[in-house]
Amino acid sequence: MTNKVVVNADIEKGIINKNIYGHFSEHLGRCIYEGFWVGEDSPIPNTNGIRNDVVAALKNIDIPVLRWPGGCFADEYHWKDGIGPRESRKRMVNTHWGGVVENNHFGTHEFMMLCDMLETEPYICGNVGSGTVQEMSEWVEYMTFDGESPMANWRQENGREKPWDLKYFGVGNENWGCGGNMRPEYYADLYRQYQTYVRNYGENKIYKIAGGANIDDYRWTEVLMREAHWLMDGLSLHYYTIPGDFWKGKGAALDPSEKEWFITMKRALHIDELITKHSTIMDKYDPEKRIGMIVDEWGTWFDVEPGTNPGFLYQQNTIRDALVAGVHFHIFHDHSDRVQMANIAQTVNVLQAMILTEGEKMILTPTYHVFEMFKVHQDATKLDIDVKSNTYELDGEELPSVSASASRDKAGKVNISLCNLNHKEETEVKIQLRGLQDRIEKISGRLLTASETNAHNTFDQPENVKPEALESFTVEGDELTVTLPAMAVAVVTIG
Repeated sequence: MTNKVVVNADIEKGIINKNIYGHFSEHLGRCIYEGFWVGEDSPIPNTNGIRNDVVAALKNIDIPVLRWPGGCFADEYHWKDGIGPRESRKRMVNTHWGGVVENNHFGTHEFMMLCDMLETEPYICGNVGSGTVQEMSEWVEYMTFDGESPMANWRQENGREKPWDLKYFGVGNENWGCGGNMRPEYYADLYRQYQTYVRNYGENKIYKIAGGANIDDYRWTEVLMREAHWLMDGLSLHYYTIPGDFWKGKGAALDPSEKEWFITMKRALHIDELITKHSTIMDKYDPEKRIGMIVDEWGTWFDVEPGTNPGFLYQQNTIRDALVAGVHFHIFHDHSDRVQMANIAQTVNVLQAMILTEGEKMILTPTYHVFEMFKVHQDATKLDIDVKSNTYELDGEELPSVSASASRDKAGKVNISLCNLNHKEETEVKIQLRGLQDRIEKISGRLLTASETNAHNTFDQPENVKPEALESFTVEGDELTVTLPAMAVAVVTIG
């Protein structure tokens, strides 16, 4: 049986918010230090302490938004420790991640400088777990107030005359867990209190994001929406794709068995059910879908690489991770009426990273390449698409083998992204292009694939997995036939 896809180019389904392609950087392992920040005195080429190669690579994938400083770290982070002369900044122990000393050399000014260099929107997560209302209020004042005030004056003394533009602010993180082990009723009350003092100064308008549920905690979403929906602009959701057991062994990043590969794909697809059910609850209180679902932590989570600090969450990144990213994006597209931002965890050297560094060396991961290929979907118009897929079977279980999405960019080009989840068999996809008959002669494509399930890039072989031209397609009338290799991600451009 051939997979059949129908793209209705004349039926538009809304805009795919570019923030779905957002990122997350936490003070965890080597994400900030060695990943972004090397200091002005480093032999690694840098601009004001931020390494140039990482910035250049990330600018190439058009990062729309970057979340910081956590994660669990956010609810033990006190922002005043990270401003002023670096040599006098307070040192602390990062109790969540490895027990290492945090010297606070990368703080508010450095993060906002990084965002300026990346031309990306900052998304700051405030401390509810161990912070105070005053502390959060003063942080917003410090960053955004343009006038005479203690915090604005202090910012100017520290070298920043004008306030920054700050659109996205999270009021706490995972307050059901590392952010305070709170009940939803208690956090809802705290959210109502804290967000009151996340003020808009001048023309700066903050999009307030409440800390949402972990996986399938639908009661958390119900309580937060019931008690505070009119006071929030977004509500977060966290979900990680873990083939094993979170506490007993998540599974290795390299050398997955057939079963582990299949389970990884099954659990990646599960986020569709989670978004659907949480959205249904949100619809009850917000039928107009004013409040965005913010999936600000997602991605694969495997056991750390042998020989590395277990608190640093360093894992290799393979073609399997690339497939997980591709199907997540397709699901986010399908829910673009509700999902308004997503932030993969994490950008550099942690979990499902875009980039891995080792001293002065840097490599791009297969996941990076999916972000680069899929950037054509950012702020594009989603097109109606119907997918009828073959089944991908293992040990009596079935999954769809093909995932697909289509959009039209601002230049009028139509981009169709495809994933073949099957780790062993190539598959043929017949795509009927309704409403595009006059443009079918202008077709090109790119392909990301590998011959081994553990294919990845190393510092010795940095281009082992990278995109290539897609050549295995034919056109007849209004039908495009694409042959996808096993475990492949492709983007076809028409026009």
